[in-house]
Amino acid sequence: MNGYPKPIADLMEQLGRLPGIGPKTAQRLAFHVLTMTEQGLQELVHALTGVKERLTKCPICCDWTEVTPCSRCADSERDHSAICLVGDSRDVVALERMQTYRGLYHVLGGVISPIDGIGPDQLHLRELLDRLVDEQVHELIIATDSTMEGEATAHYVAKLVRNFDSLAVTRLGHGLPVGGDLEYADEMTLVRAFEYRRPI
Repeated sequence: MNGYPKPIADLMEQLGRLPGIGPKTAQRLAFHVLTMTEQGLQELVHALTGVKERLTKCPICCDWTEVTPCSRCADSERDHSAICLVGDSRDVVALERMQTYRGLYHVLGGVISPIDGIGPDQLHLRELLDRLVDEQVHELIIATDSTMEGEATAHYVAKLVRNFDSLAVTRLGHGLPVGGDLEYADEMTLVRAFEYRRPI
């Protein structure tokens, strides 16, 4: 960050630590901060500190929430016999946009990734097992990403819960996207499309 005054260089360095923010974007954001009004800057600072101060993990599903338990876990209208297992809170938001699934969720807080130092002990698996023992759950829907890490996590969880007799364990289907062309699909997508084919 040579050539910049230290406060700007420090800000650029901190912004550059955020995922997806390269040096040019960090520079652009830092100079944008300089042009913000005092009120706009205070609102940004308040939003940043508020994320850490006002949010906590739901003790049931491990999703981020302002109230405990979260509004989904506390909703008696939702189907408490189904839990959809996801890796990240962003996945919950994506699935909720469908407006068709009315069960509960469980957020693992990541996926098994030895290269990143994330093993089963770093995930919210103990909380999941406690729910399966305590609640009348009949279906566990595994909705981890179809990456190598997501698949490994899905297989690990499926083995972990296989002794729950009345529990059906399902996996979200993977395959060709709607409107996708076969010629542009990669091999793994085509393999998944064949594996998860169904009668029509």
